[in-house]
Amino acid sequence: MRRIESRINPASAEFQANAAHHRALAEAFREKQRAAREDRPQRDIERLRSQDKRLVRERLALLLDPGTPFLEFSSLAANEAYDGDVPGAGCVTGIGIVSGRECVISAGDASVKGGAWYPLTVKKIIRALDIALENRLPVVHLCDSAGGFLPLQADLFADKQMAGRIFRNQCLLSKLGVQQVSVVLGHCTAGGAYVPALSDYNVIVRGTGAIFLAGPPLVKAATGEENTVDELGGCDMHTRVSGTADYPAGSEEEAIAIARDIVAQFRQPQKAVIGWQPPEAPFYPAEELYGILPRDIKQQFDIREVIARIVDGSRFHEYQPNYGQTLVCGYAHLWGYKVGILGNNGVLFNDSSLKGAHFIELCNQNRTPLLFLQNITGFMVGREYERRGITKDGAKMIMAVSCSEVPKFTVMCNGSFGAGNYGMSGRAFDSRFLFSWPQSQISVMGAEQAANTLADVKIRQLAKQGRQLGEADIAAIRDPVLAEFKRKQSAYWSTSEIWDDGMLDPVDTRNALGIAISAALNAPIAEPRYGVFRM
Repeated sequence: MRRIESRINPASAEFQANAAHHRALAEAFREKQRAAREDRPQRDIERLRSQDKRLVRERLALLLDPGTPFLEFSSLAANEAYDGDVPGAGCVTGIGIVSGRECVISAGDASVKGGAWYPLTVKKIIRALDIALENRLPVVHLCDSAGGFLPLQADLFADKQMAGRIFRNQCLLSKLGVQQVSVVLGHCTAGGAYVPALSDYNVIVRGTGAIFLAGPPLVKAATGEENTVDELGGCDMHTRVSGTADYPAGSEEEAIAIARDIVAQFRQPQKAVIGWQPPEAPFYPAEELYGILPRDIKQQFDIREVIARIVDGSRFHEYQPNYGQTLVCGYAHLWGYKVGILGNNGVLFNDSSLKGAHFIELCNQNRTPLLFLQNITGFMVGREYERRGITKDGAKMIMAVSCSEVPKFTVMCNGSFGAGNYGMSGRAFDSRFLFSWPQSQISVMGAEQAANTLADVKIRQLAKQGRQLGEADIAAIRDPVLAEFKRKQSAYWSTSEIWDDGMLDPVDTRNALGIAISAALNAPIAEPRYGVFRM
C-alpha cells in the first residue's frame, strides 16, 4: 500500500486557526469528562466511606489488569438530562482486560443518587450488554444500586427497550455460552436482584452486599414481616441458605479478587481470522487532526487527511479513485488489522453510492471489517438526480450496509445529516461501535435548512388566510426553531442521549478503534448474504 501524500501545510494561518479552535473543543470535552467522572458532593463520598465502600473507579482499578487500557462507553451520558444531576447516567460501562480476557464491565456508581437507575442508566446498561452480545464478550457486573428511580418509573420499566431488556440480554448471553460474573458490593433490589441471579457466578460482600426482590421496608408494608437487611438478603443467608450467591467475601478487595480468579477460568475465545500484519504508527502525527478539521462544519475537507493520521504507516490502497469521488473507499491497516474504509468527501451522488455498495460487498467477500468516517450532508437531491435514480442507488448502498456480516465501526467526524447517516452506517444500522468527535453534528437536516423550511411552511399557511408577515414575524417563527435544532444536533446532546458509544478526542480515535476491532473479533463472521438490490 502507498503512503497517503498529505497536502496540508501545518504552518499556514488557516491550519493554525483550525488547530487552536479544535484544541479548545477537545480541552472543553476533557474537562466535562473529568467532571462527570470525578466531581461528587462531599456528603456522598463520606457516606460511602462510612459504609466501607470504594468509589466506582477505585473498584475498576482493582478489577482491571494493571497497565491495560479501558475503553469507556458514553462517559457523558445524561450530561444534558435530569438537570445535570446524574453524571455518566449513574453507572460506568466499557471494555477492559480482566485476567487477560477482554470483558464488558457494567458498574453501578453509588455516589450518584445511590446508584439508582434512571431511564438513561437503563439505556446505557442495555447498550453495554448489546455490545457483549454482538461481540461475544464476557461480562463483569459490579452491582451497587438503589434500584429504579421511582418518580420516572414510567420511562424505565414497561417497554421493550427498558429495564427488562437488561435481564433478557443476560439470558441470551448465557444461551450463547458467554459467561458473566457479578460482584454484589451493595444492595441489589427488585429487578436489580436478577443481575447476580442471572449471572453464571456471583460474589457477595458480607455486611454491605444484599440481594432481595423487596427490601425490609417494602416487605413490612406488604406482609407485616420485619427483617434486617442481612436476614432478608445478606451474604451469609444467600451463600449458606438460599444458594442465590456463590462466594462470600469479607471486603470489596476480596470480592473483586475472587471475581478476577473466576474470570481467569473463563475459556479464551477463538477469534475470527481477518487480515493482519505487525502494527505501525501513522507516518503523520495525530495532533494534526486539529488543524485539518475546519472551524465551519459546512466547509469541506479531504477525508484522506484524516485517514492518514489514524491508519498504520499512513498507507492506503484506494479503490476506484477516479469514480464517485465524493466517497473515498479503500483498504488500510489499523493496529495491524486490515480494514475497509469509507469516508465522505462531499454529498453522495449516484456513482459514489454505487461505488460504496460495491466496496461493502467486496469487504464482506474478503472478510474485511468496515470503518465509516462520516462527514455527510446526505444523498444528492433534485429532478436530474431523481431521474438518474438517486433514490434507487442510495437504497443499494443502504441494503449493502444493512446486510453486511463483517464488523462495522463508525466515527462521526463532522456532519451526519439526513439519509447520508443511513448510508454511512448510522446508529440504526448496528455498527459494533459508534463514536463522535466534539464538533460533530447529527440531525435530519441542517439547522438553517430546518428553520427555513418550517418558516416557509408557516408563511404559506398564513398567506392562504390573507395574512402577510414582516421580517420580525418571520424571525419570531424561525429563530426558536434554529436554536432548538442547534442544541439537539450537537455532539453533546447526541452523547447525552446515548446515540453514540461515547465522544472521543480526535487524537484518541486510533486507540479506541484498535480496542473495538480486537473486541469485535471475539464473535464469528458469517458468510455474506444480501437482500434484493433494485437494479
